Amino acid sequence: MTDQSTATDRPGGVPADPSAVQDALVEWYEADHRSYPWRETTDPYEILVSEVMSQQTQLDRVVDAWEDFLDRWPTAAALAEADRSDVVGFWTSHSLGYNNRAKYLHEAANQVVEDYDGEWPRDPDGLSDLMGVGPYTANAVASFAFNNGNAVVDTNVKRVLYRAFDVPDDDSAFEAAAGTLMPAGQSRVWNNAIMELGGVACEKTPDCDGAQCPWREWCSAYETGDFTAPDVPTQPEFEGSRRQMRGRVISALKEYDELQLDQLGPRVRVDYAPEGEYGREWLRGLLADLADDGLVDVDDSGGERVARLQR
Repeated sequence: MTDQSTATDRPGGVPADPSAVQDALVEWYEADHRSYPWRETTDPYEILVSEVMSQQTQLDRVVDAWEDFLDRWPTAAALAEADRSDVVGFWTSHSLGYNNRAKYLHEAANQVVEDYDGEWPRDPDGLSDLMGVGPYTANAVASFAFNNGNAVVDTNVKRVLYRAFDVPDDDSAFEAAAGTLMPAGQSRVWNNAIMELGGVACEKTPDCDGAQCPWREWCSAYETGDFTAPDVPTQPEFEGSRRQMRGRVISALKEYDELQLDQLGPRVRVDYAPEGEYGREWLRGLLADLADDGLVDVDDSGGERVARLQR
């Protein structure tokens, strides 16, 4: 993957060379991600239907409606031929809300058939000319159908960028950071991956370790324990959590390079006592978790256990 930024134009704390960040996220996504049927297709019609349905509905609820819709109207041409009242009736019966979206989807299908001779526009600007297709949806279809989109910036992505790289709460800053991070020519996998990150690891209450977030090594929030964000104005439950303690280990090892257990312990917990409840045994378990995640090395070769960040 290629570096798309310089040290002078990168917003917030986005790395000057984002290649390691890019590789980590894509590898994490490709190893395991939530399975949705529209992620298995590059048909712009099928993707547009999923995007329109998802605007006001949880993804797990969209699956059945999406499949039923495509069973009934499998192509844009089939939808264009349908009676609009039938499309709105379908929308209502599946509790998808905001019936105008059904009308717009029907009109967009007519445009593709009549104005574009069945050939879909392939970039965000062209797709934005379709009825009811705003900038976000146009970019999603361009990305997932044609691998020809820009970096997506939705609420989840803003939360990720704000927490991970201290990107300011400003739309232009988020767009710049997202564009800097996205590898050239990989909008399909990248936009899926970063939205997945915001959806399963960096939710309002984060699950950094449980979801094996691939950006913990670089993440400012993980290091400091401050998980507020533009859509999370107050700190999620975090104080005293194992996630917070892991972050303190990483922060201490970044500062001191390597530390013996009894040097590290007090920097992680003020109540650290070598033989106490939060002592060496507890700290060894914390370090073992971090070592399993590829973040920390633990060396016993010198007779005294030493922890350091994995190189």
